[in-house]
Amino acid sequence: MFVLIAGGGRTGAQLASLLLAENQQVRLVEHRSELLARLHRELPTEVIYEGLYTNPQVLQRAGIRQAHVVAATTDTDANNLVLCYIAREMFGVPRIIARINNPRNAWLFTEKFHVDVALNQANVFAHLIQEEMSLGDMMTLLKMRRGLYSLVEEKVHPQSQAVGQNLRELPIPSECVVVAIIRKNDLIIPRGDTILQETDEVLALVHGDQLQDFAALLSPPQPLKR
Repeated sequence: MFVLIAGGGRTGAQLASLLLAENQQVRLVEHRSELLARLHRELPTEVIYEGLYTNPQVLQRAGIRQAHVVAATTDTDANNLVLCYIAREMFGVPRIIARINNPRNAWLFTEKFHVDVALNQANVFAHLIQEEMSLGDMMTLLKMRRGLYSLVEEKVHPQSQAVGQNLRELPIPSECVVVAIIRKNDLIIPRGDTILQETDEVLALVHGDQLQDFAALLSPPQPLKR
């Protein structure tokens, strides 16, 4: 995969390093001399292209016509939006990812400016906090499919309805798959007749809309409200 990164700040430089470590093809465009000096110490010289990231000629020299993904990681939302528009309209880049610096500008990062994925750190933190507060002891191990699905780990509470029940009989949410059970340091591959025991650690792949339903299944029953 060929990824063109615009912006050589800490985000862009770290992204380039991670992709290079995975043997991806990377080009990073930056024009600020103070950042270029650092980039040449951290990244291979052939990865770095000096020039303004909103200049089509600079982008073309960096190979944007061959890019599978453009990542707009500059520290200015206006530059990121302009770059996204140029990348799609002029060069037909199939996938465009943009960083949102100011959360107030998030409404601009839409398909109108050809932004396929907008990374809004404020929203990410808010979502994670809400999720942690609502899911109790459930631990999120991995996000998949742009966050639609989560690989989670949840311990079976001794008073849960799941204790002593086999998986086939449990009302597991429709978009949830139990992928493994850890019991006393042993890994169990689950089957329909696998019976859950208290303190089992259950690993499951769950759609975001059903996380609370799955958590409730392994948690103690909630007291009735009067």
